[in-house]
Amino acid sequence: MKRRNFIKLAIGSASMWPILARADVYPSRTITLIVPFAAGGPTDVIARVVAERMGEALGQTVLIENVTGASGSIAGTKVARATPDGYTITIGHWGTHVLNGAIYDLKYDLLKDFEPVALIANGPQLIIARPTLPPTDLKQFIAWLKENPNKATAGTAGPGTGAHVAGIFFQKMTGTSFSFVPYRGAGPALNDLMAGHIDLMFDQASNSLAQVRGGTVKAFAVTAPTRLASAPDIPTVDEAGLPGLYIAYWHGIWAPKNTPGDIVAKLNGAIVKALADPNLRQRFLELGQEIPPLDKQSPAALRSHQEAEIQKWWPIVKAANIRAE
Repeated sequence: MKRRNFIKLAIGSASMWPILARADVYPSRTITLIVPFAAGGPTDVIARVVAERMGEALGQTVLIENVTGASGSIAGTKVARATPDGYTITIGHWGTHVLNGAIYDLKYDLLKDFEPVALIANGPQLIIARPTLPPTDLKQFIAWLKENPNKATAGTAGPGTGAHVAGIFFQKMTGTSFSFVPYRGAGPALNDLMAGHIDLMFDQASNSLAQVRGGTVKAFAVTAPTRLASAPDIPTVDEAGLPGLYIAYWHGIWAPKNTPGDIVAKLNGAIVKALADPNLRQRFLELGQEIPPLDKQSPAALRSHQEAEIQKWWPIVKAANIRAE
């Protein structure tokens, strides 16, 4: 009798293994992608384009959750404290995963508290100005700034944001001086630039390319070593006379630290597949985003790139004494 019960138990347990195995297969439910900025902004748009294709590759919905505040550090704290099971991940960029470490007293470590998943996009900035500004190219613009020290105004999304840090870097390289005007976001700053209330901006191409095309702002250069495929008429900083002024709002995706390696690999595989999608590539082209080559899409490549950017930008930010307000 006992033997028959043991056999039944063994058979019953064996029959349960496929069910348990299926339950453990990742992903078995919705994945949340934390976006550290408001809906409709450049990072949110990029996240939604990628999330849709990721979901198709993974067979699960990738849900966007916008967690705003403190230049992305509130979202960073939430993800750093999330369960490392692959169901909470985040998108970030040059500002959130490099600059914030030199500007804020963060409650997490940018390198130690996240698992890199993939570098997904590279979006250089444009050096843009109000349409009525006299200079017609970058060299003339720099000369104009030198002839008018501390008279020009540059719009930013606030102290320590990418536009602000880019402006500091530009001043250092050119020996120019101008004032920074903080706004609640890049959108309001761009509106004031078009209206002629401020003189210049260092803005993400994805944010201002449409205005450049429409002639409501003028672009002097793209802060990259190569021209944008979506705007081949805009010269690089090297071509325009300011070699080496490379600034990019690159985007990546991270998971909380201790997320299992096989889950990170599966997320990375879904992202790599998404980035190869022709429709995504066309949408990124329209947004002024460059997709990194395949060998730069790995977790290791994202970690290496982030470390190099920290080494480059932290000294610049700290020397300028930029702190969050």
